Amino acid sequence: MQDNMIEHLEEILGYQFKNKELLRTALTHKTYAFEARTPLEYNERLEFLGDSILNFIIAEQLYCSNRYFSEGELTRRRAICVNNNVLADVAVRLGIGPFLLLGRGEQKQEGAKNRTNLANMLEAIIGALYLDADLETVRAFILEKIYTKEYQF
Repeated sequence: MQDNMIEHLEEILGYQFKNKELLRTALTHKTYAFEARTPLEYNERLEFLGDSILNFIIAEQLYCSNRYFSEGELTRRRAICVNNNVLADVAVRLGIGPFLLLGRGEQKQEGAKNRTNLANMLEAIIGALYLDADLETVRAFILEKIYTKEYQF
C-alpha cells in the first residue's frame, strides 16, 4: 500500500500512526497475506485485541452514564452498540472499505463491501490504534466515531 493512501486513511481516522506497519497489518485480510510472496501478518490478531478494547470502552461508558441500569440491561445495550452491523455502518460512513487489502478471489467477490470484513477491519484498526498510541486515544476515537448520539442511552 502506497504511503499517500496510508496518509489519506490517517486523515479519515483522525490519527497519524507512528508505526505505519501496524496500520498496514490492520488493513491486511488473510486472503491477501496468504497470496503474498513473503509471509505477512494479517489483521485477525489485531481484530481480537480491538474487539476486546471496543467492548471495554463501550461497557465503561454505559456503566458511567447509566447509573441505574442492571447488568442485563448494560449487556443488552452494549450489544446494540458493538455488533457487526453497527461497525460495518461506521466503516461505510468513514469510507475505509477501499483500503482493505484483499486476495484476488476476495476482490472478485467484492470483499471490500462485505459487512463482516468491514467490521473486522474496523476492530483491527482499533487494536492497531491502541498499540500505536494509548487507551485514551482509542477511547476518544471510539466515542467520536462509533459511540455516536444514536447509541447513547
